[in-house]
Amino acid sequence: MAAAAECDVVMAATEPELLDDEEAKREAETFKEQGNAYYAKKDYNEAYNYYTKAIDMCPKNASYYGNRAATLMMLGRFREALGDAQQSVRLDDSFVRGHLREGKCHLSLGNAMAACRSFQRALELDHKNAQAQQEFKNANAVMEYEKIAETDFEKRDFRKVVFCMDRALEFAPACHRFKILKAECLAMLGRYPEAQSVASDILRMDSTNADALYVRGLCLYYEDCIEKAVQFFVQALRMAPDHEKACIACRNAKALKAKKEDGNKAFKEGNYKLAYELYTEALGIDPNNIKTNAKLYCNRGTVNSKLRKLDDAIEDCTNAVKLDDTYIKAYLRRAQCYMDTEQYEKAVRDYEKVYQTEKTKEHKQLLKNAQLELKKSKRKDYYKILGVDKNSSEDEIKKAYRKRALMHHPDRHSGASAEVQKEEEKKFKEVGEAFTILSDPKKKTRYDSGQDLDEEGMNMGDFDPNNIFKAFFGGPGGFSFEASGPGSFFFQFG
Repeated sequence: MAAAAECDVVMAATEPELLDDEEAKREAETFKEQGNAYYAKKDYNEAYNYYTKAIDMCPKNASYYGNRAATLMMLGRFREALGDAQQSVRLDDSFVRGHLREGKCHLSLGNAMAACRSFQRALELDHKNAQAQQEFKNANAVMEYEKIAETDFEKRDFRKVVFCMDRALEFAPACHRFKILKAECLAMLGRYPEAQSVASDILRMDSTNADALYVRGLCLYYEDCIEKAVQFFVQALRMAPDHEKACIACRNAKALKAKKEDGNKAFKEGNYKLAYELYTEALGIDPNNIKTNAKLYCNRGTVNSKLRKLDDAIEDCTNAVKLDDTYIKAYLRRAQCYMDTEQYEKAVRDYEKVYQTEKTKEHKQLLKNAQLELKKSKRKDYYKILGVDKNSSEDEIKKAYRKRALMHHPDRHSGASAEVQKEEEKKFKEVGEAFTILSDPKKKTRYDSGQDLDEEGMNMGDFDPNNIFKAFFGGPGGFSFEASGPGSFFFQFG
């Protein structure tokens, strides 16, 4: 009897346990069905809650983890989904959909090699599975894009890297690594708003992501916001002390800022030679920093203009606008150098570019002045013809005329060839024209201001230089050339 009672006791203790287990399974199935219903309605948050309840009731069921993994994937929570998918295949290695979901999560997160292994396992279990076949191809495509991007990054073909990353992200939308590489290349291409947007999206999900902090700093650095850039580089290094790119960028940013400031200080103090050296050193720090280097070239161009090295100044300003074709200050500096070297057509082109960009009164006047000088440069340069400068006195102009008129007078070249006679006659006429204009204050003023001399009856087309010559040397018979030997003349005044 004692033995029988003991057995009863045992039976009484185990039967309720078996009942609870079955009850749990039934309840778990109910939760799963409810989860399926919400999943079908695309209410993934509620589906997640019910699949979680099913797992809590029956934590050894592979399909529940598989279903919750699918739900998390729809919510874009691929890392959590990966954990559930992996648990589902640990519980049941023959669970094909579990392997597919594990592979899909790996692929979405950018781990194409691990994804290939999962899809291969799914194909081992079901070699005709169309989804596994397609996803396996996708994973291999991502690996190929990665390989190409790595090579092109080394070649500095950043556009192609962006293209490859865009293609890879179609299959790996949650891969931060691909996004960061794309953002870095966008920054290198000068597409800073796009790069900032990508980095900011990552930082919203993970504020401690050192790579994203580095890219944010890189954008600011390349936009010449160096102080703010340094703050982001320092923050990135705080999150990842061994971040090599952030370390190099931070060092370059600090060095560039210091050299530029030292150059500016030397310039303000009038030490142009030192300023030139400092700007040159700054230009050697980082050739990738286009905006800052454009400013450095322009600054060095300004130094060269102060040193009267105008050709070097033009070259520096040209380098500046090559780096940044919107840099108004560089166009203005180069245009002034063109004016100073009498390259008026080039000056007009630069001022036109400036005025089209910024239609200010000052820019309009600069353009007008350049156009006037261009117009003047295309006329005969009477100062050059007489060999005097614009500030020459009346006596100096007369002396110059006397010298040049005698030098080019046709009688002096009567024994020369017809070609030489024609050329000297032309020069003689030009000397007379020049004297007529520059010896008359009113005409000289109009000539200097760029006004048309023909407007007030100053038409030089019918001009007779002999009249001026006779008047200057005392009238008819007052002067003649006489030969004193082969190839020589003396001047005879009556």
